[in-house]
Amino acid sequence: MTVAAVRHSTLALLSLSGGNNKRMCSILLINPPVVKPSEPPAGIAKLCACLKGNDINCAVVDANIEGLLFLLNNQPSVTDTWSKRASKHLQYHLSELRSDKIYHNQGRYQRAIADINRLLNVSAQPFDVHLSLGNYQDNHHSPLNSADLLWSASNPEKNIFYPYFNLRLQQLIELHNPAHIGFSLNFLSQALTTFSMLGYIRRNYPEIKLLLGGGLITSWLCSSNWTTFANPLGPFTGLVDRIFTGPAECELLHYLNAKSTTKNHLPDYAQLPNGDYLAPGMILPYAASSGCYWNKCEFCPELAEGNRYAPITTKQVMSELRSLITKHKPKLVHLLDNAISPNLLTALAQEALEVPWYGFARVNEQLSDLDFCRALKKSGCVMLKLGIESGNQQVLDEMAKGVTVELTGRVLETLHQAGIATYIYLLFGTPSETEEKARHTLNFVRQYHQCITFLNLAIFNLPISSTVATTLKKHSFYAADLSLYTDFDHPLGWNRKEIRTFLDREFKRVPEIAQILRRDPPLFTSNHAALTLI
Repeated sequence: MTVAAVRHSTLALLSLSGGNNKRMCSILLINPPVVKPSEPPAGIAKLCACLKGNDINCAVVDANIEGLLFLLNNQPSVTDTWSKRASKHLQYHLSELRSDKIYHNQGRYQRAIADINRLLNVSAQPFDVHLSLGNYQDNHHSPLNSADLLWSASNPEKNIFYPYFNLRLQQLIELHNPAHIGFSLNFLSQALTTFSMLGYIRRNYPEIKLLLGGGLITSWLCSSNWTTFANPLGPFTGLVDRIFTGPAECELLHYLNAKSTTKNHLPDYAQLPNGDYLAPGMILPYAASSGCYWNKCEFCPELAEGNRYAPITTKQVMSELRSLITKHKPKLVHLLDNAISPNLLTALAQEALEVPWYGFARVNEQLSDLDFCRALKKSGCVMLKLGIESGNQQVLDEMAKGVTVELTGRVLETLHQAGIATYIYLLFGTPSETEEKARHTLNFVRQYHQCITFLNLAIFNLPISSTVATTLKKHSFYAADLSLYTDFDHPLGWNRKEIRTFLDREFKRVPEIAQILRRDPPLFTSNHAALTLI
């Protein structure tokens, strides 16, 4: 990558900020790489709206989509056949992923994703990193090790995104002159680059206050591991000035000395590059609540972290959705709730959004009512994600799921009859499961395969903070002081090796199940699944 190419690409980014007139900004909010770039980041859009609604000057940057496009548009020379072909077709692939037809042609879609990931991974090889549109994996440094995160902060130039953020951060700071810069860290795939950017700013702009929040930060601070640190900032003392947990609107407003602290404002997506995401139009993310209204599932992070359920009123949700849809004219609405509440589902069934939508829901009697599900379909519901977890009743009871296998089957049949697709999540290896019980799940999926559109298979990881963790013999996956999960000796001998063998040699080889698994969009999975249905 030549210096000229880097500068040309970075100067092109200037247009995203709306000019080069320097103006004072209280806070700059950044969504760092890498997360799946299919939709704008909802968290910082909501924070930005809250800050601006309380007279705090705020700017927002999605460094994730910017950074990925920067790397793709500044490719090193390639010599192998695959990379040369992928480079030749790059702009065509990007254009295709921003149009409709490719989502109904599985072969073309898979090739576009594979080619783009190939180019990213080739760019990352000199840094000994595996990089894709949805992941960042360093071969030598772990996002779960605080020493490695601090190493990243001390060596920002060793990060693959350094050519991007070196010039982009200079540009943003010159443009906005922020007193504070906040990073929204939600996924492990963002952590090493987040700390590289933090270290870069601390080194070059020590007067700027650095703030850190997001889902991953909340999980770390709620973990029992964090209590071993003497300082509230933990191992990041001296690097960051303040850490925020959970929904941070009120806490951030107090920190910034806002005169008022009203927190409910319409999410602000205006500053984000909504035409750049890899989707055929804007996918509008919207959260009607934080936490989970059920909040009883034994191994759910929401329960382990003590996150309270905090919904927005149904009336306000419907009003905000109408306003956002009118303003942005999205291709699809993505409801981000851990589980859409029955009250909100009822409101959606009664009032069509006039735009396709999807989200997570809990299996309940409401969804076994055919007339109700037909009303949901008419309202725009194209897909519901359901955490079924198991087809064995004892396993479900031990997990406190609050549902029966019989009800789950009825819900799947009803949704299928109403024309609503399903994205089903299964979990193998919980402490009460055995191979025989896992085979019950296999038989359940085979029985209802015509009602299941997509499948996600996961092997259980034991949350460190779970109450059950104290009763089991545990083993660390690796040496890491920020790990949220731990391996364990399964009390019934159903360990990870045996589970993988069962899934690979038996579960996935059932023809009806294999057909479902082949439908799943590679890498983007549920983020693009609904696009194949509209």
